[in-house]
Amino acid sequence: MVTYYQKPILIEKGSMQFLYDSNGKKYLDMFGGIVTVSVGHCHPKINEALKVQADKLWHTTSIYYTSAMFEYAEKLTATMPENLSVCFFVNSGSEANDLALELARLYTGRFDCLTVRNGYHGMTQTVAGATNLGNWKQPLPSGFGLLKTMCPDPYSGPWGGSKCRDSPIQTKRNCDCSSSDDCKAGKEYFRQFEECLQFDFPAATGPAAFLAESIQGVGGTVQYPKTFLPKAYDAIQKSGGICIADEVQTGFGRLGSHYWGFQANDVKPDIVTMAKGMGNGFPMGAVVTTPEIASVLKSALYFNTFGGNPLASVVGKAVLDVIEEEKLQENCEKVGTYFLKELAAIDSPLIGDVRGKGLMIGVELIDENGAKMPASRMANIFEFIKDKGVLTGKGGRFGNVLRIKPPMCITKSDVDQAIDAIAEAIKTVQK
Repeated sequence: MVTYYQKPILIEKGSMQFLYDSNGKKYLDMFGGIVTVSVGHCHPKINEALKVQADKLWHTTSIYYTSAMFEYAEKLTATMPENLSVCFFVNSGSEANDLALELARLYTGRFDCLTVRNGYHGMTQTVAGATNLGNWKQPLPSGFGLLKTMCPDPYSGPWGGSKCRDSPIQTKRNCDCSSSDDCKAGKEYFRQFEECLQFDFPAATGPAAFLAESIQGVGGTVQYPKTFLPKAYDAIQKSGGICIADEVQTGFGRLGSHYWGFQANDVKPDIVTMAKGMGNGFPMGAVVTTPEIASVLKSALYFNTFGGNPLASVVGKAVLDVIEEEKLQENCEKVGTYFLKELAAIDSPLIGDVRGKGLMIGVELIDENGAKMPASRMANIFEFIKDKGVLTGKGGRFGNVLRIKPPMCITKSDVDQAIDAIAEAIKTVQK
């Protein structure tokens, strides 16, 4: 197993945004079990829903109907555009993306699909080919029929600057854009996208699907130029291809301004995949699509033993209720913007970039010469933040990005605690 810390911690208990180790030490959780604990550890409403259902019915599998599954499907699809009205329930984001690719290939009659470098979509044998980070790849055949386009990164890519991202905080690079609506970086990355379509796919058809995260998660909270995804979606859909929005990390209000990341990008996907925060830690995922696309599974049986499990369904429905009742989307907008601005105010040459939206935040750390933060110094920063009672994640191809994706219930005082720990850790390592 891989653990983050030189001195691994044994977690015994959780409560909302806090975790407690085997020695009773309290930690502020700023990573939410890898962007999974959406409304809070052991949230009482989620716990109660699970306990009530556990006394009624654990499992039947989807060969029988259950009211829990239908009630959840209705509430979930109500958050989507009207045409996205069919749910397939699975156990994880990897399974969801695997099924989404299968649906796209069956519906279009094409095989090759397009993904984005630096993206992460799971670890099943099929989806591993769409996960475009070398440190997550094994020397096994996995990329057949999955091609990659350049990552449109305004911070470290060849184009981008201070007007490109949909974020309260912009990269420090100078921007060649005449305005935020006329983005040169977006045009240049889309030109690369078009070249990929022209050179890598049959001219008469194009790809079966384009699979992309709304904001790259494991890749280090990378945000694309605002104009990129709308242009990419338009090109794919005009060619008869399917656009798949991977909302495993960006969904359920985390971005603050919108419930789903694709809405923040002003695009209309044909398939949406989700997991993680969907169940607040309960293992569940889903594919949501149109009736027309869903109907292609009639050509052969499709089945998922635990998909739509009654326990999972009541948990999922309770999560949606809590997000609405406790106004957690609004909290993400307010507290997340405050968090981003406070991070950007930390004065250190070791901070290369602060980026994100809502409570999906990344801090890219570099050395004094502008190169990526060496692993040894990154490990020291992580250890120090943890010793100060705050837990964060890390990501990016080189593991030099602090990933901050906490339970969506955190407060401004929690942010202040996290800022103090991060700033002190960076200052200590800088010395």
